[in-house]
Amino acid sequence: VQLQACGGGLVQAGGSLRLSCAASGRTFSRNFMGWFRQAPGKERDFVAAINWNGVSTYYADSVKGRFTISRDNAKNTVHLQMNSLKPEDTAVYYCACGGPYSSRGSADYEHWGQGTLVTVSS
Repeated sequence: VQLQACGGGLVQAGGSLRLSCAASGRTFSRNFMGWFRQAPGKERDFVAAINWNGVSTYYADSVKGRFTISRDNAKNTVHLQMNSLKPEDTAVYYCACGGPYSSRGSADYEHWGQGTLVTVSS
């Protein structure tokens, strides 16, 4: 079971990035998927999550209205569209696979990707 995240990079404030996470090893079409981020010297924080069929989405207050999580179960992928980026969005972003129920807690996610670095310059 592997999660491979990509799409990070350096962007100016106000810009956009699209992160993608590809799952391999088995299908995750019945699992909750989430994105978390960890800034230097800080704890890993919840960013967004999506239920198995994409109908329900959840966001941290800090990204609500700017980020959009989506998934494509046919391709076993999950995406995070990030718009209006701010310097405080700078962090390593991780995708994660949870269970069948929603959660904002990292302990409820069993499988993790390796992380992709997003740097937003002011």
